[in-house]
Amino acid sequence: MKSNQPKGNGAGAAVVPSVNSIGKLATGIPGLDLITEGGLPQQRTTLVTGSAGSAKTVFAVQFLAEGIKEGERGVFVTFEESPKDIRANMKGLGWDIEAWEAEKKWAFVDASPQPEEVVVAGSYDLGALLARIENAVNKVKAQRVAVDSLGAIFTQFSEPAVVRRELFRIATALKGMNVTSVMTAERNEEYGEISRYGVEEFVADNVIILRNILEDEKRRRTIETLKFRGTHHQKGEYPFTVIPGEGIIVIPLSAIELKQKSSDVRISSGNVELDKMCGGGFFRDSIILVTGATGCGKTLMTTEFIAGGLAEGERSLLLAFEESRDQLFRNATGWGVDFDDLEKKGKLKVISVYPESAGLEDHLVRIKKLVEEFKPHRLAVDSLSALERVASLKGYREFVIGLTSFIKHHEIGGLFTATTPTLMGGSSVTEAHISTITDSIILLRYVEMLGEMRRGITVLKMRGSMHDKEIREFTIDQKGMHIGKAFRNVTGILSGFPQQVQVEELARVSGMFEAR
Repeated sequence: MKSNQPKGNGAGAAVVPSVNSIGKLATGIPGLDLITEGGLPQQRTTLVTGSAGSAKTVFAVQFLAEGIKEGERGVFVTFEESPKDIRANMKGLGWDIEAWEAEKKWAFVDASPQPEEVVVAGSYDLGALLARIENAVNKVKAQRVAVDSLGAIFTQFSEPAVVRRELFRIATALKGMNVTSVMTAERNEEYGEISRYGVEEFVADNVIILRNILEDEKRRRTIETLKFRGTHHQKGEYPFTVIPGEGIIVIPLSAIELKQKSSDVRISSGNVELDKMCGGGFFRDSIILVTGATGCGKTLMTTEFIAGGLAEGERSLLLAFEESRDQLFRNATGWGVDFDDLEKKGKLKVISVYPESAGLEDHLVRIKKLVEEFKPHRLAVDSLSALERVASLKGYREFVIGLTSFIKHHEIGGLFTATTPTLMGGSSVTEAHISTITDSIILLRYVEMLGEMRRGITVLKMRGSMHDKEIREFTIDQKGMHIGKAFRNVTGILSGFPQQVQVEELARVSGMFEAR
C-alpha cells in the first residue's frame, strides 16, 4: 500500500515533528496531497461534508479511482444513488467503473433505497451491512473504501444518540478492516454547522469540507481540511474545480514557492524604442503588465511582443478573452504580422474564448495544460480585465497569483494587458491592484492637448533594471507603434488630469532644481 509520511518540504508546508508516526495515504487527487501534506491519514476514516453540488460523490469516486491507478483496489458503499447511476454519471469524468468491476478492482455494496421500499425506524440492521462491506473488502482485497452518503442512515433511525452510536460502529469496523476510508455527509449551509445533523463529524478522525459558494452571482468551489487527528495539514480554504475527463483538481496556493530562478537574459518587446526605454528589453522570466484605457494600443503591444519572440526563434501562446480569432488575425495582418502562417509553422497558438465560458479555476487548469503541451517561450493574456468580471476579487487575485507563479517557474516571459477604469487613467494602475505581482509595468495614456487626443507611454516599473522615466508620445499606423519624444510641457498625465505648463513656469521650476 502506497503511503506518504508528511514532510515539511518547503511547499508552503509547516515542519512536521519527527514524533508524528501517523502515515498518510496519497489520494492521487491533484493538489489535495499538497494541502493535506501527504494525503489522508492511513487506515483511518475521513468525513467529507458539503452542500448540494459541492462534488462530494465525485470526491468519493475519485478517491477510489486514483487508488486503482496505483494498484490499490476499492469498495464503494452507496446509500443513495444506484450503482447503475453512478457508473453512468462517472463515465463523463473518464472513469470506467464497469471495467474495474470486471477486473475485480472495484466492488459495490448497494444499500440504496429500492422502489416501494418501506423501512420501519429502529429495525434497520447495520450488522448485516457491515458484514456485506467486509465481504466486499475481502473479495477484491481492497485498501480503500468510500461510503456515500451518511445522510441516508438518518432516515433509518429516529434518535440522534442511536445514530451517533451506529456511525461510530461503522468507523470502528472500517478501521478494523485495515482500510483507509472516506464517508460523505450533507450540510445545510456553506458556513455554519459542519454537518446536517451535528453528530457526523464527531465519529470521524478527520474532516474535510467542500463548499460551493455563490458570490456576486458566480459559483466558486473550495476545499478545507478542518481537522486531521494527530497529524498536520494546511489551514484555510483552497479553490478547486471539476474537469471532465479528470475529476477534481485542487489549486493549492500554499504550495507556491518564491524560489524561481532569476534570469539576466534580455528579450525584446518587439519594439526597438520600447526596448531602449526598458534598458535593453525585458528579462527572460518577467511578468509584464500593460495597462491603459480602451483603444490605447494594448493589443498592438501584445502583437509586437509575439513578433519579437518570432524574431528570436521563440514560440508564443496568446490567450484572448475579448476578441475573436478572426478579429485578432485581421488586426495582426494589418500591422504586418501573419498569425495564420505562424500557427501553421508551430510558432504560435491562439486560444480565443469568452471568460464566462468557465470559472477562473477551470481557465487556470486549462492554461497550465496548454503551457505544458505547447511549451511556449512567451505567454500573452489579452486581457486580465475581461477575466476580472467573472470572479470575486479574491478568486481573481488567486488566479493571477497562480498563473504568474506557474509561468515564472517555467521561465516564460508573460505579458498581460489590463484596462484602466477611466478613459484618462486614474490613481489605480488596475482596478484589482494586481500591479504588485508584476515585474514590469508599462502605462499607456491618452493625453488631451489643444483639443486633440494624443497617446503617451511610460515605463512605470522594472524590477532589477534601470529604465527611462520619461512619458513619451507614441503614434499607431499600419506598421505598428512608433514611440517619439517626451512630453515636455504637460503635467498630470498619469493622474488623468493633463495640463499644459507655460514655458516661463517650466524655466522657473527648472531653475529651482538647478539651485538645489
